Amino acid sequence: MRALVFQHINVEHPGSFRAMMEEDGITWDTVEWDEGELPPDPAAYDLLMVMGGPMDVWEDARLPWLTVEKAFIRRWVRDLQKPYLGLCLGHQLLAAALDCEVGPMSAPEVGLTAVTVTPEAASDPLMRAIASPIVCLQWHGSEVKAIPADAVVLAANPACPIQAMRVGKRAYSFQYHVEVTPDTVPEWSCVPAYAQSLEAVLGPDGASEFAAATEAALPELSNGARSFWRAFSAAVGLR
Repeated sequence: MRALVFQHINVEHPGSFRAMMEEDGITWDTVEWDEGELPPDPAAYDLLMVMGGPMDVWEDARLPWLTVEKAFIRRWVRDLQKPYLGLCLGHQLLAAALDCEVGPMSAPEVGLTAVTVTPEAASDPLMRAIASPIVCLQWHGSEVKAIPADAVVLAANPACPIQAMRVGKRAYSFQYHVEVTPDTVPEWSCVPAYAQSLEAVLGPDGASEFAAATEAALPELSNGARSFWRAFSAAVGLR
């Protein structure tokens, strides 16, 4: 099995999923869009993972590669119908690639929060294996505002009604982060855009408090990530 990973900043990578992919014998190649790299032929890959980033999906004029990336995602999901996993920006890019609205939130959502599965999740092969509510890490100021006709919303919370969705049978995306490691908050806090939203939501001492809370929750987050990966892999046919 081979995965193709789209990254938009070097600190947002597959995180804890890397060890799980190695255990499953999945190798991967990374495309750093923000560094001018372009994707290879999709034929050689079984999974597309699209990670987060500080940019917004509508910034094509400033970042023309966003147009190319969205076209690739559209082809992957619609034409090739291969497994897709999008996280944070990757969730928003899936919606935008399929001509659905993504826009700013009234206020950023940053911190450890909980999301609750929707009634539709009960019949979803991934989400029915995940205990609800789901404790997760959030760090975003934009949200998916509409979904494609063949999509279902799988998780929500009051701050963001479309926290997770499935498009068709094999494309999943999540606004929240599952791939958390001990380095996630310290590294992301050094990204200017992330630091600004963190301080706006959590205050001047937010970074240290967020890091401490995440460290304390890491066993739960790590166990959740492993359960998630097993369920996702089975749901999209990777195992």
